[in-house]
Amino acid sequence: MLIVNWENDITSQQSETMQCELCDRQVERLSVHHLVPRQYSKRKKTEIGPTANICSACHRQIHALFDNKRLGEELNAIEKLRQQPQMQKFLAWVKKQNPQKRVSVHRPK
Repeated sequence: MLIVNWENDITSQQSETMQCELCDRQVERLSVHHLVPRQYSKRKKTEIGPTANICSACHRQIHALFDNKRLGEELNAIEKLRQQPQMQKFLAWVKKQNPQKRVSVHRPK
């Protein structure tokens, strides 16, 4: 059984692991990433679009690299995010990290 809390985190009740849709790591908790940011969809008065269940490391890295406008207009699918060179480099690195530990994300200079 999965539980979604007020922060849009998804946690397995039986301490099972779940797979991040972006990096494919098995983690205990996922967060809901709006592929079209809620802020962007409200401004355009459109319905909130699809979501992806991703780990916190991937979620933080996405928002460190890309602003909401670019996410809403260009990078609004998991495959589009995976094709970005900055994300490819991060994904190659994060797949080697222990999924039980919090990893640091870095904003581009």
